[in-house]
Amino acid sequence: MNNPKAAGLDSPEGHDEELLPFEKSIGYQIRTTHRLMTRYLQQKITPHGVTVGMWYFLRVLWRQDGLTQRELSHAVGTMEPTTLTAIKSMERKGLVRRVKNGTDRRKINIFLTEQGRALKDELIPLAKEVVDDAVEGFSDRERAAMLEYLAAIQSNIQELIEGEAAADVS
Repeated sequence: MNNPKAAGLDSPEGHDEELLPFEKSIGYQIRTTHRLMTRYLQQKITPHGVTVGMWYFLRVLWRQDGLTQRELSHAVGTMEPTTLTAIKSMERKGLVRRVKNGTDRRKINIFLTEQGRALKDELIPLAKEVVDDAVEGFSDRERAAMLEYLAAIQSNIQELIEGEAAADVS
């Protein structure tokens, strides 16, 4: 079916303002940009034996090594089963090791191995290259404005989520 009207894909005359075209949807544009940047980053880091999933955990551990699995999940924004799967994969590759917590035996801390720490010097420049390539032609002022806009969007949405969560509790 090549006819949009026959397929029921057209909108009634005069009702186009009710639709949110992809090119005008900030959410769609952010998602598309994120997916493209993720694919580009994956191309850059795959030769180093790292997946994008591992990348997020490595980034956090390079900043703060020795987090518990729960802290790592929270920092990356994943569910604990997802985190455990990633940790096991990174452990098999020799990038991290799991160690029982000395004060609370129920907790497991995640530490980078020498190999995991060494990847930082290889991968961070690649990630910076991805970002620089993405904003090619932007001035420093435009880059700063982009970051401010994104931070504002994140803040707005976070406030709405927290407000709705608080309303659900009361």
